Amino acid sequence: MTNKELGHRPVLIEEVIEQLGPKDNETYIDATFGYGGYTERILQSCECKVIAIDRDPTVKKQAERFKKKFGSRFSFVHSKFSQIDKISKETKEKEINGFVFDIGVSSMQLDDANRGFSFMQDGPLDMRMSQDGQTASDLINKKDKDELADIIYHYGDERNSRKIARNIEKHRTQKKIESTIELAEIIKKSFPSKYYKKHPATKTFQAIRIFINNEIQELHAGLNQAFNLLRANGKICVVTFHSIEDRLVKNFTNKVCLRNKKTKLIKPSSKEILSNPRSRSAKLRVIKRERLNFNYIPISELGLSLIHI
Repeated sequence: MTNKELGHRPVLIEEVIEQLGPKDNETYIDATFGYGGYTERILQSCECKVIAIDRDPTVKKQAERFKKKFGSRFSFVHSKFSQIDKISKETKEKEINGFVFDIGVSSMQLDDANRGFSFMQDGPLDMRMSQDGQTASDLINKKDKDELADIIYHYGDERNSRKIARNIEKHRTQKKIESTIELAEIIKKSFPSKYYKKHPATKTFQAIRIFINNEIQELHAGLNQAFNLLRANGKICVVTFHSIEDRLVKNFTNKVCLRNKKTKLIKPSSKEILSNPRSRSAKLRVIKRERLNFNYIPISELGLSLIHI
């Protein structure tokens, strides 16, 4: 298997398919299409239909290949998954049998240095999933240091956020911060050398990415809309990689599921982690629709607070 194929391998794929249980003549939504790993396995498992969604314009070529391969059973919508309601109306699919969400940055985004998601290779400070709007460079070079510290703390769970923000401000007054490696080195200097169990920039890069892509708001809207469209006994499979996202999914699940039902949490096997190290922090939660009545759940009831800056 090549590095490219390994990088695009969907995490917990066997567990997702087992939980989703695709059947002939049913309709599923892959809310984070990416390289198409989940979509392909769903379509290969039975004679069903998949509507794939992704905000990243670079996946359109892959979607075209899927259209040629699977024909009318596959359709692609270039959009955010916070637009699931609108997409459902446009595609005339009023009820969906199941959803898959793979939350966060994809391997193909992370591996492309020009996208600016990785602190392990040099590239421009971008981090935009949809390639429009505010860049990471805009945020780092223009945001007030106290606001920047709040973003890093709340979205990255980074206790050293104040010192990191002060160091960023110090450097940007001398020279604009333009590259991922440059920012990573500034962050690195905010920690004692003995700290390095993992790269010191990990949490800060996560926080910046989550903020500029509105990832928490997107996930909140996507879950509410998906559950509202879900058929009785249908399932939403959500794969997350960070505690802030998992907390939202867990609390949402506990709100919509019957009280005597515990949230189902599935983690990668040791075999999968060995063959695909990026899967080590992944968590799969499964939300089943057991009740028909549903009211929109505000984010304030899910144990999270958003930063409005």
